[in-house]
Amino acid sequence: MGLSLVHSRARAGVRAPDVQVETHLGSGLPALHIVGLPGTAVREARDRVRAAIQCAQLEFPNGRITINLAPADLPKGGGRFDLPIALGILAASGQVPQQAMRDVEFIGELGLTGELRPVDGVLPAVMAATAAKRRLIVPAENGAEAALVRDADVRTARTLLEVCAALSGTKTLPVPEVREVEDVRVADLSDVRGQAHARRALEVAAAGGHHLLFVGPPGCGKTLLASRLPGLLPEATEAEALEAAAVASVSGRGIDASTWRTRPFRAPHHSASAIALVGGGTEPRPGEISLAHHGVLFLDELPEWDRHALQMLREPLESGVATIARAARHCTFPARFQLVAAMNPCPCGWAGDPSGRCRCSPEMLQRYTARVSGPLMDRIDLHVEVPRLPPSALRDDAAPGESSAVVRTRVIAARDRQLERIGCHNARLDVPQTQATCRLAPDDRRLLEHAIEMLQLSARSMHRILRVARTIADLEGSESIATAHLTEAIGYRRLDRGTG
Repeated sequence: MGLSLVHSRARAGVRAPDVQVETHLGSGLPALHIVGLPGTAVREARDRVRAAIQCAQLEFPNGRITINLAPADLPKGGGRFDLPIALGILAASGQVPQQAMRDVEFIGELGLTGELRPVDGVLPAVMAATAAKRRLIVPAENGAEAALVRDADVRTARTLLEVCAALSGTKTLPVPEVREVEDVRVADLSDVRGQAHARRALEVAAAGGHHLLFVGPPGCGKTLLASRLPGLLPEATEAEALEAAAVASVSGRGIDASTWRTRPFRAPHHSASAIALVGGGTEPRPGEISLAHHGVLFLDELPEWDRHALQMLREPLESGVATIARAARHCTFPARFQLVAAMNPCPCGWAGDPSGRCRCSPEMLQRYTARVSGPLMDRIDLHVEVPRLPPSALRDDAAPGESSAVVRTRVIAARDRQLERIGCHNARLDVPQTQATCRLAPDDRRLLEHAIEMLQLSARSMHRILRVARTIADLEGSESIATAHLTEAIGYRRLDRGTG
């Protein structure tokens, strides 16, 4: 009889809970059983592991082999447990020293020849193993991703035989190389001609982390403006970049280790389903809102999106997380993104244009705008009209506007003031913090109350107006909110329909 214990990591959302792979070798007819709530891919590991051990010129023991993946109530999926299962069998049969695996964790899928193949969700596993003060051995192709975690004790291997040699002390596994982070060129705001009002709104949104909606006819520059927002934001901190990279790691899309510090910009097509947008599936995966964590989510043609998908944005916009609940399990993915949306003013796109080409009836216009619910519109801080520009404003010799670098300097200064004052950006202020940091003079308070009554705005809209006004004041370096700051903030709520 032989027993062994090998440490590994499962994947549960962006977490990597510890899994103990227990192996028991007993007498009886040759068989291999895997218990502990294994998925289909984990149950199939018995065939991959047997072939990999034999191809490595090692002995696959005869007898009854039982593999327990503890804890038993945690679902296990994928091929990430192939390597620890194989090592558990070899350790229980005395072919590798069990003592060498006490403070080491293993993740990797095995090919039939014993080669190690990459798996997803390695970055959360590295972070968890580092917190547990254990070394982690991963496939060589996952090395660049694993190297993103500073101070992590990670080794890479290409085959099962290399791992066995390292545990026996006859080989030293390499440490993955840290790739140099590249400077990614982002689209510059100076490419935008005219649209001074929209450019100003983009700067305010960047400075306070506010959500933004552009409304205008086709070809007026809405998408062009939205794509310039990442260039106005400060560089992501290492903690923010690691959080975003962890989401990308568990999504199965992989990570480019040379650009991982770049804030994500996601622009899904309006035909995307609710699950693709928010996340889900039988084995929950992050959606676009989580892939945009600490970055920008751009939704073009907003009324053309499925209404159910848009309604599912309401809770994440407030909470910053997306919770996927299923009958047997639930996962929580971070979703602290900045929303930028764009839409036409009517079905034909030309309502309000001076050319008078719009032929949409009032009923058609009402049905079109009603596709975006009032509660969702209520959660968007800035509503900006983007008009069609005259041809003279689009000439190549027209004077360009400020560059992203110039605007970004003001944005960073404003954000620094917010962090110093309250520890978070203005868009994330709760109600007590809003009341404490967004005080108004008596005349300005009456002005705000009058605007709320005239526009029939909700209490949520009122608080968002105050936060936007605080951001405008921060951009100007003002300690208090002035009348000009408040009136500009009120002007960004013109598209509200009085629903909350």
